[in-house]
Amino acid sequence: MDFKLHNKVAVVTAATANIGRAVALALAAEGVVLIAVGRDQAAGEKLVQSALQLGATAVEFVATDLTQPTAAAAILKTASQYGPIEVLVNGVGGNAEQGFFVESSPEKWADDIDLNFGTVLRLSHAVLPQMIAQQSGSIINIGSTAGLTGDYMLAVYSAMKGAVHSFTKVLAKEVGQHGVRVNAIAPYATIGKTADDFSLGSRFHPDNAFFTQHAKKLTDYDKVMRQKRPALLKPFAEPTEISALAVYLASCQASFVTGQVWSVDGGALL
Repeated sequence: MDFKLHNKVAVVTAATANIGRAVALALAAEGVVLIAVGRDQAAGEKLVQSALQLGATAVEFVATDLTQPTAAAAILKTASQYGPIEVLVNGVGGNAEQGFFVESSPEKWADDIDLNFGTVLRLSHAVLPQMIAQQSGSIINIGSTAGLTGDYMLAVYSAMKGAVHSFTKVLAKEVGQHGVRVNAIAPYATIGKTADDFSLGSRFHPDNAFFTQHAKKLTDYDKVMRQKRPALLKPFAEPTEISALAVYLASCQASFVTGQVWSVDGGALL
């Protein structure tokens, strides 16, 4: 199938790990001009080489923290060397904190809100004027099944992923008249299999104890509640199973698809 993405400028955030990395490489294989964004310079350099080997027309890595107000301008400046942005994948997300909401702090709420939702708002706002001017573009937001059902001990994260889903629908209504499409993907737990899938900042990196740090204080009830609904097909999704859908949504083959939240959950939410 010809996705007609060759030479199109695609910006992918969180491109150095897990889902974001898989999406960046899948788009590279379609011949895009890839503007990959992440914080891990070493992982970014590896990504550039892999993307070029897969067939990207050109690749630029922008090392920046999207929670900083100057990040969007830096990304647009780099992309402008190649032409208008046709594809934006808002892949940044994660957990600033894990625990009971009653024990949380406003500072951690703010971190989760900005990481998972503020980054989506800022970069979407930055690219939309040119997409509207050119009367074309595809924005793909990476949400989560947590935004559909709520993950135990991740109250604010779940709420922000729900916000990403709602924002996707409203934005699609606003910009559809300009030929711009906006969709979201809501993955189930997705974990890569190789060391390259985990940048230093990834919560899944072997040196990051994010998901085990509270294990000793959990009651039996908590352990049961923290278990996700089991997927029917296998325990976890693989990043490439998310990236395949992202390529479709970015392409002309999805020209009549907008405002949708696509669950990739292995049947877990049935």
